[in-house]
Amino acid sequence: MGEWKNCTLSSLGTIVGGATPSTKKPENYEGGEIPWITPKDLSGFSGRYISCGERNITEIGLKSCSAQMMPKHSVLFSSRAPIGYVAISDCDVCTNQGFKSIVPNRDTDYLFLYYLLLYKKHEIENLGSGTTFKEVSASTMKGVEVRVPVDKREQERIAGILLALDDKIESNAHINENLLEQALTLYATQFSSLELNGCIGDYCSVKSGFAFKSSWWTNCGVRVIKIGSINQDNLNLLECSYVDEDKANKAKDFVVKAGDLLIAMTGATIGKFAMVPYSSEVLLVNQRVGKFFLGNNPVEKLPFIYCTLKQPEVYAEVVNRGQGSAQPNISASDIMSIPCVIPSQDAINNFNDMSQPLFDLIISNQRENRQLSELRNALLPKLMSGELDVSDIDL
Repeated sequence: MGEWKNCTLSSLGTIVGGATPSTKKPENYEGGEIPWITPKDLSGFSGRYISCGERNITEIGLKSCSAQMMPKHSVLFSSRAPIGYVAISDCDVCTNQGFKSIVPNRDTDYLFLYYLLLYKKHEIENLGSGTTFKEVSASTMKGVEVRVPVDKREQERIAGILLALDDKIESNAHINENLLEQALTLYATQFSSLELNGCIGDYCSVKSGFAFKSSWWTNCGVRVIKIGSINQDNLNLLECSYVDEDKANKAKDFVVKAGDLLIAMTGATIGKFAMVPYSSEVLLVNQRVGKFFLGNNPVEKLPFIYCTLKQPEVYAEVVNRGQGSAQPNISASDIMSIPCVIPSQDAINNFNDMSQPLFDLIISNQRENRQLSELRNALLPKLMSGELDVSDIDL
């Protein structure tokens, strides 16, 4: 193992904040070509590189405020609302005031810095202060103590181990996108000319999960899937809570298995849905996570309902029915009553039979990604602290 040094984040690069041009002046935004990133753009963002946000700003907008341009491969770190989103700029960008990003210096590998901030984000979050919401100041960010390899090549080797895992995860995700696109194309070929003639409840029932008490949560035990676990088309089993077996037995009717389809029924993520990957452990669902009941072997019936929910008019109806209150909310009966195409049973069976191999692969890739993510998360603190030498790892 090479030499390591103790230092602060400020010695690894330049800490850069951001700002928001006045939204009352259209010339700050209309026709803008400068990528302007906000923490909202990183909410649910699963990649490493980001090149643009929801909005661009103009040169006039940039000059009107204290936002600064940062070069490609700057490492963005959200410093409030919330603290801890991390991404790498894939081009020259600027941000709003919700960031304390780092432009790495010549002796710092940007990928190593990216993983270092992932490793330190919970520590940095605990340094935040404020009453309305926590925020990390520039001076606090600059003073965060870190330990890093002196040799940039050692930094690159460490980042390379973690990068290999993330590359495979990303590759599997792209494969799954292509597989799903094939299934949707087949669905459109067979059913797009049909009129709405039924509702989701004609195909399957939906039920909300078990009302676990907050006092039951533990640090280990039986995994419970919560709304925060559901990203669109992806179920993040690393973002679950746990209960002990005694409490889990109270929810034995809320066990899910590979191929089950879950949907968020409350909050900002309402309407997002994902399938359950293959898993050797018992998985339970919390309240306000809806389960589509598809039988003992759900993957056999999964393709049709999944592709139905992917239809723009169906998904829009799910989201729209949840609006109208401060907290978006949709009931199981609301979901079941949403209009959709219900072809003949023979046509549905034929579609499911043709599409099931695609969904089997999707679910298998999701399981592999979970295993790779767990390995990466286990290696991250050991590599970034110097506890584990890269020469000891053989992936």
